[in-house]
Amino acid sequence: PAPPPAVAPPPPPPPPPPPPPPAVQKITLASKALFDFDKAVVKPEGKAAIDSEIISKLSQVQKLELVLVTGHTDRIGTQQYNQKLSERRADAVRDYLVSKGVPRDKIETLGMGKTQPVPGVVCTMTNFKALVACLAPNRRVEVEVKGEGVVRR
Repeated sequence: PAPPPAVAPPPPPPPPPPPPPPAVQKITLASKALFDFDKAVVKPEGKAAIDSEIISKLSQVQKLELVLVTGHTDRIGTQQYNQKLSERRADAVRDYLVSKGVPRDKIETLGMGKTQPVPGVVCTMTNFKALVACLAPNRRVEVEVKGEGVVRR
């Protein structure tokens, strides 16, 4: 009798797909809610904004890799002064995040001073109070959350 036909071994299973890159979600918090002009103490309404905008998002992250907190200022004052102010603002947000249970070793802070104004904010008035109000969008903190399982809005 003829030998049974040779059965080819099944092909090897395809390799598993690489894990998706960590999702990054960037959240900008207006300093108007976070800080008073020329201050780096988080106001109560700023804490509420952090709770609703960031802490709630962090609870949806399964594997947190990094939280990058970047402080910004408006153009009033020297870059040297604003650099330190932006760093103090980023540190204040970091400290608040830590108080809410975010691991300190997962948070990096950065100050940009007045080097990255919000595009489209044009303030030419000479009245100081009006200028401070007009430049408010530049006084902000940006928080980037990098991790797996970030739920996008």
